[in-house]
Amino acid sequence: MTNQTAVVTGASSGIGAASARRLAAEGFSVICAARREDRISALAEEIGGRAVACDVTDRAAVARLAEQAGEDVALLINNAGGAVGLEPVADADLDAWQTMYSANVIGAAAVTKAFLPTLIKNEGQVIFVTSTAADGGYEGGAGYCGAKAAERAIVQSMRLELVDQPVRIAEVSPGMVRTEEFSLTRFGGDQEKADKVYAGVDHPLVAEDIADVIGWIATRPPHMNIDRITVRPRAQAAQHKVHRTV
Repeated sequence: MTNQTAVVTGASSGIGAASARRLAAEGFSVICAARREDRISALAEEIGGRAVACDVTDRAAVARLAEQAGEDVALLINNAGGAVGLEPVADADLDAWQTMYSANVIGAAAVTKAFLPTLIKNEGQVIFVTSTAADGGYEGGAGYCGAKAAERAIVQSMRLELVDQPVRIAEVSPGMVRTEEFSLTRFGGDQEKADKVYAGVDHPLVAEDIADVIGWIATRPPHMNIDRITVRPRAQAAQHKVHRTV
């Protein structure tokens, strides 16, 4: 994979940062994209990559990212997104829903659209990081589940639309992954609520586990497409079924 360029969105923390490190170890030249320029600059320096500040909900920023990335991009990791809130529909914060749809759905579509001509030219690959939340609804999850299901619909539609083109479309669907920010962001910085998500769970996944999967998909031969991989910790049998020791 030496000399191929990979773009990772949401690279400032969590799965995005871990994926950037993993892809650099695989020989990719990695462009780290996220809103927090200080974080991605430090990461890019660490892995010998490049940092490009980008909010995926800003069309002009997405266009700049594609322009600065250049013509060698052969891999796009659509990781930017996240969850906000855990209220039932009756109490839904619709501004939070808009935030989730803007990043997880419209943002992923915008970045993909911007890079698609280059990816096709380079016989490349797009990997979407969705969630097991896309599998079905759960209490308090309607906004996030809906956003991730919509993102999955992009994956499914693109694979059909581009079947005659030399580009691969893959999806990684993580279950419970403990990162430093995901649940903290979901609960508005409430550390106690964030910690309860993982309370009593024996070895929830970590960002590096998902990066491992992304690195494996990214290095499969060009004739092989990995449609979707679902990755959960052993303690999580389903979205609603988690074994806890407390």
